[in-house]
Amino acid sequence: MPNQNAVRAVLAKAREAGRAALTADEAKAVCDAYGIATPAEGVAESADLAGDIADDLGYPVVMKIVSPDILHKTDAGGVITNIADRQAAIAAYDAITAAAKNYNANATITGVQVQQQLDAAQEVIIGAATDTSFGKLVAFGLGGVLVEVLRDVTFRLAPTTAQHAEAMLNEIAGAEILDGVRGQEGVNRQALAELIVNVSALVDDFPEIAELDLNPVFATAAGATAVDVRVLLDFDAKEARYRPSHEDILAAMTRIMQPDAVAVIGASAGEGKIGNSVMKNLIDGGYQGAIYPIHPKADEILGHECYASVRDVPGNIDIAIFCIPAALVAGALAECGAKNIPGAVLIPSGFAEIGEHELQAEIVKVARENSVRLMGPNIYGFYYTHKNLCATFCTPYTERGQVALSSQSGGVGMAIVGFSRSAKMGVSAIVGLGNKADIDEDDLLTFFEQDPNTGVIAMHVEDLKDGRAFAEVASRVSKKKPVVVLKAGRTSMGARAANSHTGALAGDDRVYDAVLRQSGVIRARSLNDMLEFARGLQALPTPQGENVLILTGAGGSGVLLSDACADNDLTLMPMPDDLDAAFREYIPPFGAAGNPVDITGGEPPTTYRATIDLALREDRIHALVIGYWHTIITPPMVFAELLGEAVAAARSAGNDKPVVASLVGDVEIEDACDYLMDRNILAYPYTAEKPVAVLGAKYRWARAAGLI
Repeated sequence: MPNQNAVRAVLAKAREAGRAALTADEAKAVCDAYGIATPAEGVAESADLAGDIADDLGYPVVMKIVSPDILHKTDAGGVITNIADRQAAIAAYDAITAAAKNYNANATITGVQVQQQLDAAQEVIIGAATDTSFGKLVAFGLGGVLVEVLRDVTFRLAPTTAQHAEAMLNEIAGAEILDGVRGQEGVNRQALAELIVNVSALVDDFPEIAELDLNPVFATAAGATAVDVRVLLDFDAKEARYRPSHEDILAAMTRIMQPDAVAVIGASAGEGKIGNSVMKNLIDGGYQGAIYPIHPKADEILGHECYASVRDVPGNIDIAIFCIPAALVAGALAECGAKNIPGAVLIPSGFAEIGEHELQAEIVKVARENSVRLMGPNIYGFYYTHKNLCATFCTPYTERGQVALSSQSGGVGMAIVGFSRSAKMGVSAIVGLGNKADIDEDDLLTFFEQDPNTGVIAMHVEDLKDGRAFAEVASRVSKKKPVVVLKAGRTSMGARAANSHTGALAGDDRVYDAVLRQSGVIRARSLNDMLEFARGLQALPTPQGENVLILTGAGGSGVLLSDACADNDLTLMPMPDDLDAAFREYIPPFGAAGNPVDITGGEPPTTYRATIDLALREDRIHALVIGYWHTIITPPMVFAELLGEAVAAARSAGNDKPVVASLVGDVEIEDACDYLMDRNILAYPYTAEKPVAVLGAKYRWARAAGLI
């Protein structure tokens, strides 16, 4: 068990002294308290004492400057290694202190650390940093002098588990080095994982530890020892993030997303006005709930009785859609609170996005005082198709389905609408989040988790207001429903992070990548990927194993599909002899069984059908990738029809496995792909990569959810 009292005593001493960093001996005491192994050492305040300590430790030793003002010791000439005797230790003391004074004449030097020198080992870095969105993070990567060159590091939320710590060891690009290269012995992975867990527990228990570096950590087959330790502190109290309870979030979000009554504040009869467009969308979209236009000078708008204020409406209201100037929003929000309206959809711009942070803070304050949740501001609104609800001034969308999508950007939102319409993709919801003054992605996830009309969730994210809250909710939701995230943009951790290797490495995108993976989220790298993943994940059944088979009519297509499988962490099934023989019954002698199976381009439809049927009924094949090559012998639509019939027959027989198809050829393949897509068979023209990427996304979700 960690000795928390020992750490408290060290931190209290540093706080009393007004220091933002621990000394070498304090850092060692903290490490000892949490089972973080460090070499035997002592701190010398004179050259003679340095010799005495070195004599006691035994040679060789390492000596390092100890100063709260010099964090990167090597840069200051404050490290000397391979000190072999007492005379060298005394000389090293004088040289190190002189170099430190030359580096920073105003530096406070508390002594020189004399440390047992360990034998050469694999150098790694283990550290922790504080992210503005995700909070405490623990890091692992290749360390030593190359850490800032290679930047080969991954992260997890702290505290983390042994399972996640072990996964971190495999995520870095240089993971193979840990197992030994060129005859070197591999490292003790369990010891490294335990060290990661201990560091994550330390920074979670003590939030005032802002950043921590163990660099390098010497990793050997016997264990892992932190050779150098740097601990930075921040004693400033942090304001607690606003977070309603799960029950309160769900209650409010259910009324907002599935309202029985809607008020339009700023409704208008004038063509071209946002308030007019919102009213028309509600009416023309077929919304069956009550619609209350709000306007102080109108009696009726588009056939609906008008009210001067929401307070004048006789019935209950679930959401108010704001179509008024930004300066009027706060006052209208107070009226919504008086009417007990749980949600406000703020279409107006003119807030933080143009630098009006005080105005945005004001509406948040008013909303919280009145228990009103805010969607926006600066949004296009939202759609919830299963209530025929188009609460937006943009084009209507009514095609019902199982995919829920959200975006921070209005432009991306319209791309979502356009793609969904073009791809005939039914959606449950499309939501604009804009400035995210209040409602954000984890609020949406909380609703979509229990929404029976939603099976897949896809989100365009520019930033996460509360990344830790998102990760916690996404970790739970992603085990039930696939969650796809397109993370756009990159920000800096801030200048203070440059004082720490770990902090400097914690670029937001690197952190997002690791935390999304930890949360079971599928990360899309482009808008098109996000949309195709959303469409494909709902269509593909969950694979029952890792064996993927490629069946193709062209050798070149098979090579490209094989490369795509490797890029997407898919496993090509080793072909058993009996199955190899079974495929060879149908393909010409100059074709190729194995995997990929190449039936060649000159084969008639019967060969396609026979080999596809064989692959679909074979239990050892868990997913099928088909590469079609356009020929006159088997025209595109003929291929599409036979594949559709084969998959339908297999599904009827209970053999519903993932099937994706790549079609290459002339323009007729586009109609063939549309035919297959209409039958829930994912088929893409002119690409070998897209169908495999979508299949890979399904596999990533299934693995993270523990379904394979």
